[in-house]
Amino acid sequence: MGAWQPLPDDLPPEVRHFVEQLRLLKDGTGLSLAALGARTAYSKSSWQRYLNAGQPPPRHAVAALCRVAGLTSADAERHTVRWEMAVKVWPRPAAVPEAGVTDGAAQLQAKTWTYDTHDAYEARETHEVYEEVPTVPWWDRPEERPRPGPGGRLLLCAVVLLVALVLTAVVGTLALG
Repeated sequence: MGAWQPLPDDLPPEVRHFVEQLRLLKDGTGLSLAALGARTAYSKSSWQRYLNAGQPPPRHAVAALCRVAGLTSADAERHTVRWEMAVKVWPRPAAVPEAGVTDGAAQLQAKTWTYDTHDAYEARETHEVYEEVPTVPWWDRPEERPRPGPGGRLLLCAVVLLVALVLTAVVGTLALG
């Protein structure tokens, strides 16, 4: 499709391979980022961050892209495994002022996300937690059963009273002739 921004040189190989595979998958759909955003639960700007290695995509975003691309479950699983390997070492730049810096200059410090056993990702240096927040599109959500409210019982009582009234009118008409 379009020309991609070059990936940073200091990206870990797992992240680079994963992002390149996502780019190929996205290009294979023939969709623009805006169209991809419309077909998934993720915005155009989110896809830009994911496909330019600015931020690790949520697992559900990878699954949504695989679904839009029409991948088999085995191929989609391969992308999920690539995601798991990449997100373990995903670098995240953050502005952190160093102690003793008084001239107002803040240095960027790279943090690497590590896999936590609670399905969360933790920065090694500051212990900030990256938790995957599942964003599920409405068409993939399980159906919720409507709870019967007082309106249902009220309607039932009204129908029973109407039937009783009509039945009384018919019986009265037949009896009185």
